Amino acid sequence: MSPQEILIALVFFSLLIAVHEFGHFLAAKLCRVRVEEFSVGMGPLLVGKKWGETFYCLRAVPLGGYNKMAGMEPETLDDPRGFYRQSGGRRLAILISGSLMNFLLAVLIYAFIFWALGSPSNQPVIGRVLPDWPAQEAGLAAGDRIVAINGRSIDYWQDMVSIIHRSPGMPLELTVERKGRVFRVEIVPRLDPQSQVGMIGVEPSLIRFSPFGALGQGIRQTALVLYLVLVGLGQMFARQVPVDLVGPVGVVQLLGEAARFGTASVLSFAAFISLNLGLFNLFPIPALDGSRLLFLAVEALRGRPVDPRKEGLVHLVGFAVLVGMLLIITYRDLLRIFG
Repeated sequence: MSPQEILIALVFFSLLIAVHEFGHFLAAKLCRVRVEEFSVGMGPLLVGKKWGETFYCLRAVPLGGYNKMAGMEPETLDDPRGFYRQSGGRRLAILISGSLMNFLLAVLIYAFIFWALGSPSNQPVIGRVLPDWPAQEAGLAAGDRIVAINGRSIDYWQDMVSIIHRSPGMPLELTVERKGRVFRVEIVPRLDPQSQVGMIGVEPSLIRFSPFGALGQGIRQTALVLYLVLVGLGQMFARQVPVDLVGPVGVVQLLGEAARFGTASVLSFAAFISLNLGLFNLFPIPALDGSRLLFLAVEALRGRPVDPRKEGLVHLVGFAVLVGMLLIITYRDLLRIFG
């Protein structure tokens, strides 16, 4: 990875964490819980400023962030504006707001892609011809519609791609429509060394949506990706697919690789990571938001809260376990990246 790719990846990863923590921060402020510190990043302080009752700061390691709310530590449990002195409904709103903000960010990112960058069309119309590939050598141009291949009618972009992928090194006769004129060209797909399929070097045309249409598409895309993530997790737990986890280092590396394929790839991957971050934090794992939600549910069933000191101990042990898992996953990420 180049330094530029690493920088882009760190910026996006830090943004996702900051958005999550800002969700908690905003909900806490609306519920009148005193937030002592709002931090982007971890480790040594780089810069900070106190505004009102909150100290806002940027720290050196861009792989996390946190809100320090009153009433979360034993010596501040009696603070009237502390977290544990609030009603169950307010605590619920504060706990889920981080994940909701990540989901909202994903919707907005996907909506921006559909509006500003466009979504690939499934019509067999060429949107772009890549230089030094067979399509350019055969004289194909943006706007050309592929009507047929070897006499077989082509209705969708995927139909054309399937035939080309299966035909590396094999001559294909393409029937092309250009501005009302129909002609034929012969083209030989080239074997792509990475994907091991035939390619001719064309990209589909793009469809751009109105702002409201893009927002609707963003919501649908977010719901679809969440569904696919949940299905994938179910398959991993059922051992139908191998467990494949990445930590912050792996995410930064994957974001850097996505940067090579343009803005749309970076934004799509950032939205995907934002959804995963929001979903993961809702799991009932000690030290995560989902664990605190579980304690809140126990409180509702019992009719009285769990001792905050005992709950804090559970989160402390869970945090230690999470750090250990993170170190193991990071070690695996480094092995995969550097061999």
